[in-house]
Amino acid sequence: MCKKFFVLIALVVLTLSCNQAFFTQEVLQKVEAKYGLYAKRRVESLNTLLASLQGSSEGEKLEKVNAFFNQMQFVSDQMLWKQKDYWATRMEFLGKGAGDCEDFVIAKYFTLKQLGVPTTKLFFTYVKAVKFQQAHMVLTYYETPKSVPLVLDNINFQILHATKRKDLIPVYSFNGDALYLAKQQGLGQIVPSGMQKNKKWFELVDKIRREEL
Repeated sequence: MCKKFFVLIALVVLTLSCNQAFFTQEVLQKVEAKYGLYAKRRVESLNTLLASLQGSSEGEKLEKVNAFFNQMQFVSDQMLWKQKDYWATRMEFLGKGAGDCEDFVIAKYFTLKQLGVPTTKLFFTYVKAVKFQQAHMVLTYYETPKSVPLVLDNINFQILHATKRKDLIPVYSFNGDALYLAKQQGLGQIVPSGMQKNKKWFELVDKIRREEL
């Protein structure tokens, strides 16, 4: 009897966890009004994913979040926003269902943060994509400050250590606290204080604060 009781309690807790609303019905309604039904469904899918990953390992969170957002379409800022360099919020990215490399990284970063992954482990990393001969951004995850980081990317969907991504040349990284000259192992050399302000990052944070969704 006692064993059955605890099994029942566990099932109730699991059900409540899976039904947890990370985005309220009010938010979903606003998303639908602004971006349409398909956008609302994308946010609902993210809600389900977030609930399913409660209590999961950081490795599983990285895998599932990376895979979820890599379903979105790559579209340049010029085509999507009529701007040369626009950093979309996660809701804008989900609303459009598309974005460029920075938008993939932003969405993954804030989702992993929401799932409890320490932001001290997550870095926005500028690289040069050798194949395309152009600037690119990826999200890097450091298990420890001296670890070789894992790379979450929208070009190569497989999460690999940076040392195995010979197609990427690291330039610099930041996580909102400081900028670093990127190296493939460890955090690299911190950028001099005069260079530490990343205008796009601060604009993004301010936009998220003001976002009504």
